[in-house]
Amino acid sequence: MNPELAGWKAGLNWFFREGQQQRRHAFTGVPSLGRADLGRTDWERRLIERLRVLHLSWRTEQTYRGWAWRLAAFLGTRPMESASGQDVRAFLSHLAAAERVGVATQKQALNALVFFLREAEGKEPGNFGDFTRARRRLRVPVVLSREETRRLFEALEGTGRLMAELMYGAGLRLMELLRLRVKDVDMARRQVIVRGGKGDQDRVTVLPEALVERLEAHRERLRRLLEEDRARGRAGVWLPEGLERKWPEAGRDWAWQWMWPSRELMTDPRSGVRRRHHLLDATFQHIIRQGARRAGLDKKATPHVLRHSFATHLLEGGTDIRTVQELMGHKDVSTTQIYTHVMRRPGLGVRSPLDTP
Repeated sequence: MNPELAGWKAGLNWFFREGQQQRRHAFTGVPSLGRADLGRTDWERRLIERLRVLHLSWRTEQTYRGWAWRLAAFLGTRPMESASGQDVRAFLSHLAAAERVGVATQKQALNALVFFLREAEGKEPGNFGDFTRARRRLRVPVVLSREETRRLFEALEGTGRLMAELMYGAGLRLMELLRLRVKDVDMARRQVIVRGGKGDQDRVTVLPEALVERLEAHRERLRRLLEEDRARGRAGVWLPEGLERKWPEAGRDWAWQWMWPSRELMTDPRSGVRRRHHLLDATFQHIIRQGARRAGLDKKATPHVLRHSFATHLLEGGTDIRTVQELMGHKDVSTTQIYTHVMRRPGLGVRSPLDTP
């Protein structure tokens, strides 16, 4: 077989296996065992070793490995050990010009491949000012009206509805919602504390008063689940590495339990320990899609649409944009300003000339 085709085939096979694995585990909640997956080539093994030594997340590992395989396919017959900063710049330009990826995708590829060169191969990638940049496009977010939001919630039930209402009511990102611990939902102060959000930043947002009673009942169910897990001698929940080394039993403490635990036990992809993880993102996305279908919405409803709707409805209600920026966790107010384009009356209450007598 042509060596270049062989490189492409190896990369495609890896993505195919990962895609199949994600679909298979989306609802069973059983990730692959990371300690048994140490890579298929010398360069991939070096990359995996550095990722795990630096305690980067499992998601980051999968993403960085995926981009490394795409670079390997781009290099064709050349070995990955020969990759240089110039090769990465050429690949980034290819992504923008030929594959027409977005800014965020190109930036993710840049971060992954700079990590590969610097950490796995011990090379200095050099200056990255001379590659074709992906074009930044202004996309107006999908936003539900208040009526559509109500219909969506009514089409959901149980814990799924409670999660959706909290995501909307507090303006949370999907993984911020799923990674909430019991200690992060402060009932007394009516606050939700987001730990390690985007950019590894903490922030405080509002806890809707309307959800307090139901959240209290939900936490009582969690207490019973924790007592059952303890009685069966199950391992505690996953903890950040430093905390787990300092207090190895903290994962069995009430405060550290997941707010939205999975129904089934899962295998920790790093250690191989069977423990209770939080609900998977694919599961909650499926819940929202099904709810939107039952509600008869004519918009593409995803969990993130609830966050968009939170910001837009606050602005429509008169909340100042700086407050919304803080609640959303945006670094720059220009990110928050996108929601002024989809308000019921954008701008300063501007009326269409067709509506003006």
